[in-house]
Amino acid sequence: MMATMAIIELERNSGKVVEEIVKLERKIFPKHESLASFFHNELKKKNSGLLYLHVDGELAGYVMYSWPSSLYASITKLAVKEQWRKQGHGEALLKAAIEKCRTRKISRILLHVDPLRTPALNLYKKHGFQVDCLVDGYYSSDRNAYRMYLDFDSI
Repeated sequence: MMATMAIIELERNSGKVVEEIVKLERKIFPKHESLASFFHNELKKKNSGLLYLHVDGELAGYVMYSWPSSLYASITKLAVKEQWRKQGHGEALLKAAIEKCRTRKISRILLHVDPLRTPALNLYKKHGFQVDCLVDGYYSSDRNAYRMYLDFDSI
């Protein structure tokens, strides 16, 4: 039987979903990298959004993005629960976030990724993101990040 999948935009004040996402965030990311404590503040910002993925009614992943200016947007988090990985869910979330950013009429999306996270890196490259530069010590003193960008063709 096919799983029922839905990508849902987080509504303001949907506390229960936020708690689930915070739990997942803590599980997936190292403590110093987890946004768990910032989640509520992040979501209060007018210029940020979050899409989450339900598979058979269960939280399977989420993507968080923001648009600090009219020039660019950032994908700040993309996470999929371990048992749901390698099934196209991360890709579905990424595409949905790219579309949301595109509707904001921005010309570039930025994100940071650990060069050692090959599946994530390959996913971003597949969707047209290019490596801009290596940022030393982005995650911690001994973990770097690639800054990547995707430019929308100016219309």
